[in-house]
Amino acid sequence: MIKKHIPNTITCCNLIAGCIATYWALAGIYQTALLFIIIGAVFDFFDGMSARLLGVSSPIGKELDSLADDITFGFAPSAIVFDFLKSLDIPASLTNIAGYLAYLAFIMAAFSALRLAKFNLDERQSMGFIGLPTPANALFWGALIVGLDGIANALPDYTRWLVLAGIFVSSWLLVSEIPMFALKFKHWGWRGNEIKYAFLISSAVLLVLLGVIGIAVVIAWYVLLSVLTGKKPAAN
Repeated sequence: MIKKHIPNTITCCNLIAGCIATYWALAGIYQTALLFIIIGAVFDFFDGMSARLLGVSSPIGKELDSLADDITFGFAPSAIVFDFLKSLDIPASLTNIAGYLAYLAFIMAAFSALRLAKFNLDERQSMGFIGLPTPANALFWGALIVGLDGIANALPDYTRWLVLAGIFVSSWLLVSEIPMFALKFKHWGWRGNEIKYAFLISSAVLLVLLGVIGIAVVIAWYVLLSVLTGKKPAAN
């Protein structure tokens, strides 16, 4: 039956989008790389939905989805950060090691894989997340680097260290035990969904006011709001 192949085909489109995003990231065209990460996120949303609607979920689809997600939301954003770090002016004191520091960006790809493996086995995450979802992490870094790239020549020397610190913070958030809400609704009423609606409204305002860099601000706001209001989902 053709329909049983539809979800996996959509998942493969996600993976291909991630590969294209990686190409443009390493070419230094971060806007296009971010665009394909967003395209991959759209495919990622619809592959699971199509599997449920068609009733054709499978263990292969689950494994394929994790592989695609690590490419699009782990490797691609790591490549963006890697290329950006390589492009920064190198202080004389770092000449011998600066070229190697950029490779630390790929730590995020490894922790994204750990996050995805953990998610597949963790039964607590049916209506919420434990740790930062990989698509959110990818969108944060893609949007942040697009924003910083426009002012790269004016950035202070310590920017490199802030980005490196951010890599380790993001990697920790991916596998942390911090509860984070998901935009899943059991009903559309305000009561019980206050945090979700408040987040959506405030995010829309931030995106209108800030543009692309607003995506990174929205993800940071999501993490902060989750920390302030979240409760760890109970095991099923």
